[in-house]
Amino acid sequence: MKDVLGQAIHDYHHQNTPGELWIHNRYGPKELMPVEAYFRDEDDMPDLEWHALNECRGRVLDVGAGAGSHALELQNRGYEVTALDISPVAVKVMQQRGVKQAVAQNIYSYTGEKYDTILLLMNGIGLAGNLKQLSTLLHHFKTLLATGGQLMFDSSDITYLYEGKMPETGYYGEIQYQYEYKSQKTDWFEWLYIDEAMLITIANEAGWDVEVLYEDEFKQFLARLTTKK
Repeated sequence: MKDVLGQAIHDYHHQNTPGELWIHNRYGPKELMPVEAYFRDEDDMPDLEWHALNECRGRVLDVGAGAGSHALELQNRGYEVTALDISPVAVKVMQQRGVKQAVAQNIYSYTGEKYDTILLLMNGIGLAGNLKQLSTLLHHFKTLLATGGQLMFDSSDITYLYEGKMPETGYYGEIQYQYEYKSQKTDWFEWLYIDEAMLITIANEAGWDVEVLYEDEFKQFLARLTTKK
């Protein structure tokens, strides 16, 4: 798949005639994704993200780190952070911005290290794509957590997108997207939004306890998962 998001992040960072990043979907008109959102400093981060950063502890793995904003803030607070992203271009930008440990790799094949906190923000858990893959990913995360470690991520209930006309088949939070940037498009890919009740069911089945740490008026929430004892 073309590294469209990585290129948008690269161009914005280098002010190299940045263009508009569009997200196509199957449920409505395309949406503009502001690339500057990946470059937020601490003052521009929403309350949910601040809450997540305040709950971090020990060695941190920032999954889907993008341009490295959360990793940089955690570094500034004195944490040892590994920022992981599947985009080599985005990883290079992170390194140029000062992220000390940035890794270009797919989370599903990332092994070997143990972390006290695994963090996925900006709906990073969506990379699971669908409910079945979420179970697979949750099992994989167990292999990366140190004893007593925690997994934190945000997601949201997107019932509102359907205006009362819910899909007749499949889980309504399994969405298909396509990035477009400077006339380059990715293939269509799956992205997951999960509601709290479904998350608790799947996580419990995979051997995790779930604690909802924060929820806003738009049904976006921050969850902390810990392995069952």
